[in-house]
Amino acid sequence: MDDLLNWMESPSHLKKLSLESLPSLAADLRQRLIQTVSKTGGHLSANLGTVELTIALHYVFNTPEDRLVWDVGHQTYPHKMLTGRLGEMGSLRQKGGLSGFPRREESVYDAFGTAHSSTSISAAFGMAVAAKQSGSQRKSVAIIGDGALTAGMAFEAMNNAGHSDCDLLVILNDNDMSISPPVGALNQYLAELMSGRFYAEAKKLGQQVLRNAPPLFALAQRLEQETQNFIQPGTLFEKLGFTYSGPIDGHDVVGLVGALQKVSGRKGPQFLHVVTQKGKGYAKAEMDPVAYHGPGKFDPAVGLVPSAQSKLTFTQVFGQWLCDMAAKDPRLVGITPAMREGSGMVEFSQRFASRYHDVGIAEQHAVTFAAGLACEGYKPVVAIYSTFLQRAYDQLIHDVALQNLPVVFALDRAGIVGPDGPTHAGLFDIAFTRCIPNMSVACPADENECRQLLSTAYAQDHPVTVRYPRGSGVGVAVATDFSSLQCQLPLGKAAVRRNGRGVAILAFGPLLYEALQVAESMDATVVNMRWAKPLDLETLRQVASGHDRLVTLEDGTRMGGAGAAVLEALQDMGLYKPVLVMGFEDEFTEHGDPQVLMQQYGLTAAGIQNRIHQAWPDLQTGAGLRRVV
Repeated sequence: MDDLLNWMESPSHLKKLSLESLPSLAADLRQRLIQTVSKTGGHLSANLGTVELTIALHYVFNTPEDRLVWDVGHQTYPHKMLTGRLGEMGSLRQKGGLSGFPRREESVYDAFGTAHSSTSISAAFGMAVAAKQSGSQRKSVAIIGDGALTAGMAFEAMNNAGHSDCDLLVILNDNDMSISPPVGALNQYLAELMSGRFYAEAKKLGQQVLRNAPPLFALAQRLEQETQNFIQPGTLFEKLGFTYSGPIDGHDVVGLVGALQKVSGRKGPQFLHVVTQKGKGYAKAEMDPVAYHGPGKFDPAVGLVPSAQSKLTFTQVFGQWLCDMAAKDPRLVGITPAMREGSGMVEFSQRFASRYHDVGIAEQHAVTFAAGLACEGYKPVVAIYSTFLQRAYDQLIHDVALQNLPVVFALDRAGIVGPDGPTHAGLFDIAFTRCIPNMSVACPADENECRQLLSTAYAQDHPVTVRYPRGSGVGVAVATDFSSLQCQLPLGKAAVRRNGRGVAILAFGPLLYEALQVAESMDATVVNMRWAKPLDLETLRQVASGHDRLVTLEDGTRMGGAGAAVLEALQDMGLYKPVLVMGFEDEFTEHGDPQVLMQQYGLTAAGIQNRIHQAWPDLQTGAGLRRVV
């Protein structure tokens, strides 16, 4: 069968197989998936859970003419493998290779680019409306996980689509597992006694028993039909205008084919409830689907092995600070939109359970919920990835900043993120937060500054974002004593780290350490700016007055970023100096190794020095340099 998998260049080949051969294909596809991810790293648990569903979808539907929209998108490795990309899976999430998410430019089978959650129903409904208006008979299918269904956007889409006459199929992949443990009333609803696995298994068992007594079986069918509105989990979706089917076993590929064939022939909005197991087929992932959600490289026979880590990650620094501050101040409340593990909040959730709130994949709600707490005298800390804060921009402005509420936003994954690519890169937060009145923006350069600036942010009576990158910094020791005079850093104050001549490099965030390397070879001045807003205007004036040329460095977009803030401030001061603004260009960064990407964008020490010499060739000879007085 593995040879058959290699031969399968498109779903048209899949359709030539017999139904009886599909379980064997699923088993081989699952093993190939484990082998691939163990070598490249990537999302594993979610993809193991969608193997049979993916096969059944491509077996029944006429893809790519029929549109499949995957939500969140990290469950599409089997989809990629069945749509002509099996031979490229070794390049997964590497520079120049396959994306870890669906991308329209990568394949005609990727109907919609997804990586943030809860967008599939809206997009698929748009495609269904387009099909109807153009007179096309093509189908539109949204495949959404139970975690993604907690977001308001999914219900906005269903509320709209459910009362249309368009042919739309929504498939709920109910695996009772998002990245963090699922939360909220909806999850409890799906997990009630008569839903999910229990309902499906009980129904299957009852059918097997009663088929031996046809009159009783007929009676049971009538009773089920009469009482389904009271006991089955589809009541909510029926009320939204969808015809509900399920729940069915998501690992019975033959049964899935039959169910999909039935619903695909129905008109109007359809909802199919499929129950799967995250990590299915790999025992270690079944036992710990969170750990195997997005593992790095590993030996499948051994599984994940804890790495010897000598340096704290920025995420760990935040998690420790959060617990320490919570112990010190009972007003602190921690909030996360379904990213407890990713944001370093596991210990906090255990030690301060009554002050820990996972709101599900609901970033808008998370921000306004924090605003409500702040109105009542509490000190909310919202732990959120930079890229996910984009989803709550109106709430950030209207509900927090406009009312000048003291909410701290701990922005993890700021800057480049590497293999997850453009959908997860935190390149825009400086630009989109510094333009908001009442907002301050902190850019710690290392682990200790991260903790110090979190403390500074927490002490303010207005909203503050503290942005920090994924992974470890340079390994600076972190002081944890809150009684120390150094537990905070002054709001809006920079620090000159090195005095040189001619050129001054103004560094925002972790690129400070690249700047210091450059400065040693060029005898440049280096300023650790620390704050993108408010800028330290006094230090900026002094440095600009004493140097012929300025360079700004940031791990974010140049357009509207910290460098732009420096240019604005210099113009306001009437200081007109040549300024080289360095950061990411006006484009979306591709996925790949972070260090390789930083080299590509000229943001390593060597790249920074080359860019400076390109801008001002006379500096290579030492001409045009003057000593700082």
